[in-house]
Amino acid sequence: MTGRGRVVLAVLAGVVLAACGSTSPGSPTSSPTPVSPSASPTASAVLAPFVPSASSETYPPAGVRSGRVPVVVTIPGGGWQTANREYLAPLAQQLAAGGAFVVNSTYRAGEVGALFPVALQDVRCAAGYAVAQAKAAGFTPGPVVLVGHSAGGHLVALAAVSGDALPAPCADPVPHIDAAVGLAGVYDATAGSSLISTFFGVPRASDPALWDSGDPLHYVVTGKAPEPLRVLLVQGAADDVVPVSQATTFAAALTKAGVPVTLDVLPRQTHMSVVDPAVVGSKVVAFVRALALSSTATPAA
Repeated sequence: MTGRGRVVLAVLAGVVLAACGSTSPGSPTSSPTPVSPSASPTASAVLAPFVPSASSETYPPAGVRSGRVPVVVTIPGGGWQTANREYLAPLAQQLAAGGAFVVNSTYRAGEVGALFPVALQDVRCAAGYAVAQAKAAGFTPGPVVLVGHSAGGHLVALAAVSGDALPAPCADPVPHIDAAVGLAGVYDATAGSSLISTFFGVPRASDPALWDSGDPLHYVVTGKAPEPLRVLLVQGAADDVVPVSQATTFAAALTKAGVPVTLDVLPRQTHMSVVDPAVVGSKVVAFVRALALSSTATPAA
């Protein structure tokens, strides 16, 4: 991400964090589940292990004690350099209030020396952890939905469309991802090279295959996206960090590939306002509920 983009994200994220309360309808999970460091060639040998329970908060569905429920994982942005999940807590709480079992999680980012594919692997492990926690709480996991903002939007889209192409050393089985919700995400790595180059650690020209393996658009246009899959893309028309073209290009590719996608470009909304529950909460809740009612959703393993 450019210096200007990181500054905008840091300042705006700070505003959102200041507004976030500490209350939650659920309790954080216990019994840490350590995950071995990634086998990535990107200095991962010196990274601390990813521990999903220490990197997440869990919000059980409001008013529900058992039965089949959708499992949602929320993933923050931060220019692939930071990954502070706190600002997504209000959205996670609204999703839980809407009937989903929600895990608000994070990942190892550039600030600790993590490069591709470490963050993507951590997101996949967070999905496995969320399903395991839903089962442990007495629920039957329904469709698995990943919701990500900004860099997190890129990661959840990549996790959804890459299938098993990028295996992760997770303590819990990684489920099929039934849906991805991208909020102001980056989905075309080539067009967004000025934003995402730090994630790969090398210029595209130096390792185009590496970039392709971390590019959601590449999987879609080459017909490698797994099925079933549904996608919701939300973008602020006033976003001055990630161009609207990131969402429109990805949506067009998904449509051409036969992947059901909903694109919602919101007038006057900015890069950070698209995570505000008052702006997107009802849209994401409705999307998750519709998926849960769909017969095409794959039961989580």
